[in-house]
Amino acid sequence: MQVSPTGVGTGPPLKEILFSIKNYIEVTKPRSVFLLVFTALVTMLIAASQYGMTALVLTKALLAITLACSGVNTVSCYVDRDIDAIMERTRHRPIPSGRIAPPVKALVWGLAQFIAALGIALTLNPESFLCIFAGMLGYVGIYSLWFKRKSSWNIILGGFNGGLPALFGWTAVAGKVEALPVLIALLVILWIPNHIWNLAIFYKDDYRNVGVPMLPVVCDIKRTLLYIMLTVIGMFSLSIGIYLTGAFGMFYLVCAVICGIAITAGNIYLFLVPEQKKAWFLYKLSSPYLFIIFLAMMIDLYL
Repeated sequence: MQVSPTGVGTGPPLKEILFSIKNYIEVTKPRSVFLLVFTALVTMLIAASQYGMTALVLTKALLAITLACSGVNTVSCYVDRDIDAIMERTRHRPIPSGRIAPPVKALVWGLAQFIAALGIALTLNPESFLCIFAGMLGYVGIYSLWFKRKSSWNIILGGFNGGLPALFGWTAVAGKVEALPVLIALLVILWIPNHIWNLAIFYKDDYRNVGVPMLPVVCDIKRTLLYIMLTVIGMFSLSIGIYLTGAFGMFYLVCAVICGIAITAGNIYLFLVPEQKKAWFLYKLSSPYLFIIFLAMMIDLYL
């Protein structure tokens, strides 16, 4: 704290406050939050084309899903603080680097966001509340606290929460679960292995050092890449299946085919010529793939 010539405290300097704000934003993993919130926004708009949507519902739903995703990510960072401090990829995060100390501050910050999200979701409908609640239970309770450190199938067993934001977006508007949002949520779930396992191939030694049995750590790379390829083919097939439901038109189909061929071909090539750098490239490609697919859904609505 700075002290004025009169001896009265003037509080922390602005630079210190901004640095602290930056750390508390960073611990929420904003890029991950953006992508998940975007999937929710798209399903909101799809549902709105059938059921209508007020500005108030849109505002509350976006606020709820943003707080839920950032809160869940923050609590997960608190849970993983011990292994994050060891792994090269994560040791510079706000908690292990000491930029948020003591770590319990991050836990309180994450829980506060999540509780606020639950409260807002409850004003929408019970289905939306359950989607938010299941997100915390799935990601933190099932994945981070249970399967992540015990099973090589951790992201499969705990990955269903990845599709919940898309399902939430629909329920926030429609107030019910239907086949289309379930298929869209399943698309996100099938996307997760390609995203996480390719990352884990690149950082295999990191995961091995902290005793996290990610599939590439306990399985030879060829078998891991085979499983990745199978989930990618399933994801590609499902993206075409979503078109066949009649919900979208030719614009979506063309985008789904082009993007699907690109990411499938990339993973087939990686299977034939396995290299860590190629796995890293496909990891980096996976997020734009999902964003473009959902963007195509949104654009297709207005064509």
